[in-house]
Amino acid sequence: MKELLKTKVTVRLRKAEFRKEWYIYLESYPVMIKGKKNPQRIREYLNRSVTTVDFDKKRPAKTTQKSISYKPKRDDNGIIICKSENDRETMFYADSVRKLRQREYDNIELYNELDQIQAEQKEKSQENFVKYFEALIKIRHKNNSESIKINWERAIDFLISYEGSEIPFSKIDIKFCENFKTFLLNAPRGGNKNGKLSQNSASTYFSVFKAALKQAFIDGYFTTDIAAKIKGIPSEESRREYLTIDELNTLVVTPCENDVLKRAALFSALTGLRHSDIQKLKWNEISLDNNQPRINFTQKKTKGVEYMPISQQSLELCGEPKSPNDLVFENLTNPAWINRPLKTWVAKAGINKNITFHCFRHTFATLQLSSGTDIYTVSKMLGHTNVKTTQVYAKVIDEKKNKAAEAIQLNTLSKIKK
Repeated sequence: MKELLKTKVTVRLRKAEFRKEWYIYLESYPVMIKGKKNPQRIREYLNRSVTTVDFDKKRPAKTTQKSISYKPKRDDNGIIICKSENDRETMFYADSVRKLRQREYDNIELYNELDQIQAEQKEKSQENFVKYFEALIKIRHKNNSESIKINWERAIDFLISYEGSEIPFSKIDIKFCENFKTFLLNAPRGGNKNGKLSQNSASTYFSVFKAALKQAFIDGYFTTDIAAKIKGIPSEESRREYLTIDELNTLVVTPCENDVLKRAALFSALTGLRHSDIQKLKWNEISLDNNQPRINFTQKKTKGVEYMPISQQSLELCGEPKSPNDLVFENLTNPAWINRPLKTWVAKAGINKNITFHCFRHTFATLQLSSGTDIYTVSKMLGHTNVKTTQVYAKVIDEKKNKAAEAIQLNTLSKIKK
């Protein structure tokens, strides 16, 4: 917000040309006038004059070759002092008019500022929210993982599918947001995939949309915080597919057409690392401390710095050490390119589960909890910033316990006396 242009109104005197008399006028400065580039000085004569002004001989106002004029004395309230009673009353009148004009200017400046704010708000409300949304990705997620950027880009894609690529801020209200929420819950998955968008995906994209709305409110595009007034889409608890230790051992002895994929997947099962972290892992991030292998790396997703021990078997899966800056799992491609050989490998092992690369990370968490490792340690090893994220694996263990409770069944209890 720009600083208010403060206009000051002052009572001043002008000497009559041929008489010992002073005309009273109000001087207002600075005053901005439409059509004028620079501030103006406005004079308003009050049709009053005085003759007994008390001048301050110590304060010259104007000096010429013929005469010297002095500034009038003023009392503590700034009123010009006169010697006669009539002139004093005239100066009181002049000051009352001055106060009135001052209030008028103060109010004008205030209204002008409000008008300017409203004009700026109106101008902003006509800007394109989609372009703002797209620019926000570059600002907020410049250094974030690709998965986060993809979620934001997908949210924009669905927003464009819903309303088009030109959406002024003025069009977005609570009703618009609720309708977009309904659209997401029924939207097709897109691409070559059949069926509608999962509730968890819809929840993610709507959360991204709300985050953009919140930032737009902070940046002054909305006068109200719309994001705070709309509820998100609740996420469903998804099934975390994992492998048993027997299935893992079967995969070890099952051939895979892509050797680096096999080693990386088993490495994930033994360490809990994400595909993105395994893909960028370098030899200078692996060390030996008293024969204990360790990895020291920065998580690509959370940007958290991790320093964690790994097993000797995990180290063996890395292969022969190379130059410090070389990738450990060189030529490990993105998940989209390894899905087919991965599924072929799993099918060869006789495992009838929908296994993706990320399932090996789920396997690590589930097997660790099953073996008695406490949830806080597992959470730390997974690099989770909140233990609540890890608790979903604990529920898997609870399900296994419930099934185990029914594992021992007697033939009959009918002969037992009750």
